[in-house]
Amino acid sequence: MSRRTGRRPGSTDTRGEILVAARAVFAEKGFDKATIRGIAREAGVDPALVHHYFDTKQGVFVAAMRLPIDPAVAVPLIVSGPREAAGERLIRFVLAFTADPQARETVIGLIRTAMSHEPTAAMVREFLTGALLGRVGEALGVPLIRMEAAFAQLFGIVMARYIIKLEPVASADPEELVALLAPTIQRYLDP
Repeated sequence: MSRRTGRRPGSTDTRGEILVAARAVFAEKGFDKATIRGIAREAGVDPALVHHYFDTKQGVFVAAMRLPIDPAVAVPLIVSGPREAAGERLIRFVLAFTADPQARETVIGLIRTAMSHEPTAAMVREFLTGALLGRVGEALGVPLIRMEAAFAQLFGIVMARYIIKLEPVASADPEELVALLAPTIQRYLDP
């Protein structure tokens, strides 16, 4: 039996169907074990169509989980420029994307879910390690443990600022936080 080519019959929201399938596959297998082929199989589409809409597995994950961080954008922003200012760029990046209420809402929802739901925590952990922290560390020549320590500091600031709303951190000017935290974050990133 020959395989039919062209537009699939039925629904025209193929992108949406791929996202639904991706959420199910990521939930079942986690980020590391999920594959483009598996997502395509779940959605009933050719893997090339998944690549067409999302380019990479990281792209599918970002869209499926509605993440405000796209590694394809974040990594170059963080690693480009003088190495001695990488800590400052990392802090500015985190403060800028969490300043956006919609992005912040997504991040906080994901944090809260991950804290009480191990499969979500595993997906977030795998994504952060493989697609973001690992890639930044590799580009800067920083061991993963140092990247994770720097991330833990920034995670703490996000928690204090937006979840616990610890004053004066919650209402501090971003420039004040950059000046305060940049030397500490840079120390993690220095050889």
